[in-house]
Amino acid sequence: MSNEIPVVAPGHSGNKPASTQCVPRKVWGLVGVAAALALVVAWPHWHGQSAASTGSAAAVKVGAAKVPVRTALVTTQDMPLAVTGIGTVLPAASVTIRTRVDGQLDQVAFKEGQDVKAGQVLAKLDARTFQAQLQQAQAQKAKDEALLTNAQTDLQRYNELIRDEATTRQTLETQKSLVRQLQATVQNDAALVHYAQVQLGFTTITSPIAGRVGARLVDAGNIVHAADTGGLLVVNQIDPIALQFSLPQEQFQAVNRAINTGQTLAVQAQDQSSRALLATGALTLVNNQIDTTTGTITLKAYFANPEHKLWPGQTALARLVLDMASQAVVVPNAAVQRGSNGLFAYVVDKDHRAQMQPLVAGDSDGELTVISQGLKPGQRVVTDGQYRLTPGAQVVDQVSSIGSTGSAADKGHAS
Repeated sequence: MSNEIPVVAPGHSGNKPASTQCVPRKVWGLVGVAAALALVVAWPHWHGQSAASTGSAAAVKVGAAKVPVRTALVTTQDMPLAVTGIGTVLPAASVTIRTRVDGQLDQVAFKEGQDVKAGQVLAKLDARTFQAQLQQAQAQKAKDEALLTNAQTDLQRYNELIRDEATTRQTLETQKSLVRQLQATVQNDAALVHYAQVQLGFTTITSPIAGRVGARLVDAGNIVHAADTGGLLVVNQIDPIALQFSLPQEQFQAVNRAINTGQTLAVQAQDQSSRALLATGALTLVNNQIDTTTGTITLKAYFANPEHKLWPGQTALARLVLDMASQAVVVPNAAVQRGSNGLFAYVVDKDHRAQMQPLVAGDSDGELTVISQGLKPGQRVVTDGQYRLTPGAQVVDQVSSIGSTGSAADKGHAS
């Protein structure tokens, strides 16, 4: 049997033996062996690259499972028990400055937004008319005083004549009456002089209180009248400053009990959005009746306001402290989250996994929240990064790894 394989040349049929060519079978066997050897040599290299790629992907996946968060310790400390209401900041005193006499506004002696003292000059009117009226009253007084002096001299003369019976009793009595009339006239003149002085003084307008000037309502050169409905400017006293707020009538008894202890109740003014502490003051007013329309009672507190953190018209939270809770369990406000089933916090366990822990929260201030149920002192809760967490997720504490920030935070919350 032959070992050659016939090969048909292109363009020729297999029935034409003249165009065929025979290729030895040994050549095809050698080609197959070479291919197999190449595959054997290359396989470890390919397999190693694939394994390395798989390992890298697994490492990335494991690394990605550790969610970076910030945490803080659950601690205990004395915390105030308080009720919170929303209110409006009011100036301690507000004065609309108006003119008390008619005239032309000659000078504006203040700048808008300026702090002024009590008695400081704010504006001046044209005073020439009032100066003339004062001089006229003073002249009339001087005239009547001269007449009085003359009448008193005549009266003394008539007294001497009556002893010598050189005049009648009727003449003496008439002179006495004239002296009394002139004395009354001089008194009236003195009053008119004083009135003219007061009117002249009204041309210089001063601030009755210390405070801050608002916008200028009338410019210099305008004619102003005492009957004008609008004023020249408004001065608000903003240090100290007041906060008027309301509480539900259900909380009145607790407030009343705290007041009856005889202690001054502290009130904390907080920012409405961030709940940051703005000022601490004292309760000064509990209104004498409950508003039957709203079912609330109005209260007012006063605050020192040197940094002007409180401003008239500002909406703020008023936190009225009624008592102190000893060694309450507290966490930073940021640790408390709200879910569909209520409040919860993520607690980091010993395996560095975040577990969702339902809780019951009590009172809260600008930084800390009292936890009445659900957490224990010493536990570590997540304060930042909760939106990336799922129950059981492994976490890495950025605060702990960074160092100083976490330590400071934990020290700040510890008592």
